[in-house]
Amino acid sequence: MVKDFLAQQAAAAEAAVAEPVTVPTKMVYVVNRQLKYGEQLSRADVRQIEWPAAAIPEGVFHEENTLFPENDPRPRFVLRTMERNEAVLTGKVTAPGEDAGLTSRLEKGMRAFAIKVDVASGVSGFLRPGDKVDIYWTGRVSGMDRNASGEVTKLIETGIQLIAVDQMANGDHSEAMIARTVTVAVNPQQVGALAQAQSTGRLALSLVGNLDDTVAEAIEVDQRSLLGLSEAPQISEERQKPKEEVCTIRTRRGAEVVETPIACK
Repeated sequence: MVKDFLAQQAAAAEAAVAEPVTVPTKMVYVVNRQLKYGEQLSRADVRQIEWPAAAIPEGVFHEENTLFPENDPRPRFVLRTMERNEAVLTGKVTAPGEDAGLTSRLEKGMRAFAIKVDVASGVSGFLRPGDKVDIYWTGRVSGMDRNASGEVTKLIETGIQLIAVDQMANGDHSEAMIARTVTVAVNPQQVGALAQAQSTGRLALSLVGNLDDTVAEAIEVDQRSLLGLSEAPQISEERQKPKEEVCTIRTRRGAEVVETPIACK
């Protein structure tokens, strides 16, 4: 009985090894060498391989006519660095004839706007194209209560996407780089707000995490709220008005003191 049982187990193991496991696949275009940002994509740079159908990423190319349309001979350009055997995705190459510059990164209705930064306001050079930032404005507001002292810092925009740092639109660099300007993608209304804010005060950027989907609340900080000081007491109009000066002469008449008003010199 033991011999028969072991023989059955061995036969089942041999059958499992001999029988191949079939996985549904589809033909997908991949690059056959490393391609860097700005390079032109040609037919010699790609090839087709079988890719598991259940693990195909979104935006791949299955047909040559889709990747290189016959009715549109204009070239495509690489938007992000691709390694050898990496699938060609629509988000990593431009449309036929489209430039690899900033215009290809702007969605419909969006505009590119440049913001001046330094080491402090630019997060020590750790900003990369594709990152999202919150923008804070610091300055003095004209027409405020004269009892309010110091500057005000206010959060004016949240979750703004960077599309370029200085003249670099490729986000594949890993080393820190001290930038002088960053370019953001905003709508026309935000362009006006940022232009006004940049001309009337100082802008500072705060880097948002990749997995952070929280919405920042309205933030406004001045010197009093920062130091935890109470509001300055309001001076009434009566106290603000200068008191009218009255001059008198005191005359003692026995036990009585008489005050006689006179003209003040």
